[in-house]
Amino acid sequence: MLRNAGVEHDAIASAVDENSIKAAHSDARELTVELAAAKALSVSRITPDAWVIGSDSIVSVDGRMFDKPVSWDAAAEHLRFFSGKSMQLTSAVALVRGSEVDWNHAETATLHVRALSEEFIASYLDAEWPEVGSCVGVFRMEGRGVQLFERVEGNYFTVLGMPLIPLLGALRERGLLLA
Repeated sequence: MLRNAGVEHDAIASAVDENSIKAAHSDARELTVELAAAKALSVSRITPDAWVIGSDSIVSVDGRMFDKPVSWDAAAEHLRFFSGKSMQLTSAVALVRGSEVDWNHAETATLHVRALSEEFIASYLDAEWPEVGSCVGVFRMEGRGVQLFERVEGNYFTVLGMPLIPLLGALRERGLLLA
């Protein structure tokens, strides 16, 4: 997303223990904001003078938060649970410099999952696995994952995993992008 938006950046993996942060939160919005900030802070320790962007997403269905599936079978179980229900996808982004969180933002989109047959789930995962294993909602909206939904309410970039429009505004406010 950043590259397509013309934002020069280096991608650096963070060293964050997500499970310990997840254990301390039951609210998806608070959790995504904290995870995004923790990831950015982790990378900023390596590059203390750089502006660092961190982001994360959480999927909730019927009040239950989901992690990325660890296997094809786990992905199928997630999809069975999502079938016919509304999914809340919360994405957050944080902007850090040094050891300080300068800015953060979170948004939630609601994705209405259609009723999914066992045949569809198997066919979908056969075509999309293992790529969707790295996606918290077991879908890539820019791929076959769009077939999971009847309706989507919310910002497209939030669904893709980062509230991009607010981030671009924050980068312009800080003189990091042309106004």
